Amino acid sequence: MRACKILSFSVVILLIAVLFVGVVTIPAAAQYDTMQFRYNAQHTSDYSPVAGSNTSNGNLTWSFTTGHYVFSCPAVVNGVVYVGSDDNNVYALNTTTGAKLWNYTTGGYVGSSPAVVNGVVYVGSYDKNTYALNAATGAKLWNYATRGSVTSSPAVVNGVVYVGSYDSNIYALNAATGAKLWNYATGDSVLSSPAVANGTVYVGSNDNNTYALNAATGAKLWNYTTRGYVTSSPAVANGTVYVGSDDNNIYALNAATGAKLWNYTTGGHVASSPTVANGVVYVGSYDNNLYALNAATGAKLWNYTTGSYVDSSPAVANGTVYVGSDDNNIYALNAATGAKVWNYTTGSAVFSSPAVSNMVVYVGSNDGNVYAIGSAAMATSQSTTPGFEVVLAFVGFVIAAYVVRRRR
Repeated sequence: MRACKILSFSVVILLIAVLFVGVVTIPAAAQYDTMQFRYNAQHTSDYSPVAGSNTSNGNLTWSFTTGHYVFSCPAVVNGVVYVGSDDNNVYALNTTTGAKLWNYTTGGYVGSSPAVVNGVVYVGSYDKNTYALNAATGAKLWNYATRGSVTSSPAVVNGVVYVGSYDSNIYALNAATGAKLWNYATGDSVLSSPAVANGTVYVGSNDNNTYALNAATGAKLWNYTTRGYVTSSPAVANGTVYVGSDDNNIYALNAATGAKLWNYTTGGHVASSPTVANGVVYVGSYDNNLYALNAATGAKLWNYTTGSYVDSSPAVANGTVYVGSDDNNIYALNAATGAKVWNYTTGSAVFSSPAVSNMVVYVGSNDGNVYAIGSAAMATSQSTTPGFEVVLAFVGFVIAAYVVRRRR
């Protein structure tokens, strides 16, 4: 009988220990189910919330070969990389292995970058359509046909898809059905991707303007005219719209009025889209440089010179800036100083904009490949309250109490 009591008591202690050890084991990287072009609908391209605890180590994890150029910026959601290719396909790839999960074939190039929201992939195609695909299977849910190619990347907010077209229009579509809610006609093609913030859509046009439109109605709130095409996609942060122009400038505009706050002149076209993080704007130029500018004043903090023009739009995470260059490289730079941390050389120019998830950089190249650079964080045991030492102390206390009780 005494042996049975001791055995039963030991089982209880073991169960208590297992329970507490289970409490202190947590995954290192959280799952998330939404990612849009340049991370969010505001296009700030600050991936810090999903980038993991450290920077990418610069080592290749895998590459996946498509049939043509990869201009599209990947979206990484729940263990899947979604990306378009100029081989007319949208691909879903396993984040760990690069294995293809599915592909959907459109009627034209897919240079548009996917937005993945609520289990649906939204993406444009050169065949003049915007598509909604089931994120798990790739099955088409709907498509909306415009009168021009769609290289603009959709933004999805509150059940509405906003996207530009070569037919000079910006469209608002019902995210569930694809029905058109409104369109706004600019004076030329819209290659720029809309950013949405505080009920307003901000987008550039090849008519040299940046527009602010009411997100619910499409009514124009203001426009700002530059001296060149605006193919750059705006980024919106802290009441300011940041956007580049082919007139060689990066502009900061008041988000409410469109008034110019400052501009910084580079030595070439600015087709790259600005990134905004921690009070700094990062943007590339056709003068071969990536610039870091004070977000409030436009003062230059540093520049890094690559071997060719920088059409890629940078991404920021954990104090590191990632950007591609026409010199075939992806660069990782110290966000504070511009010092090079590493570079990875692909087989051709890198126009694709990097996405960062769980310490891995995902990016396309004109060599037809999608690259995963870095090592993903693994689930680890981390101490929380109570910690493992507390568990041991608790178990010891219970045993001691039992012994004392038996001696009485």
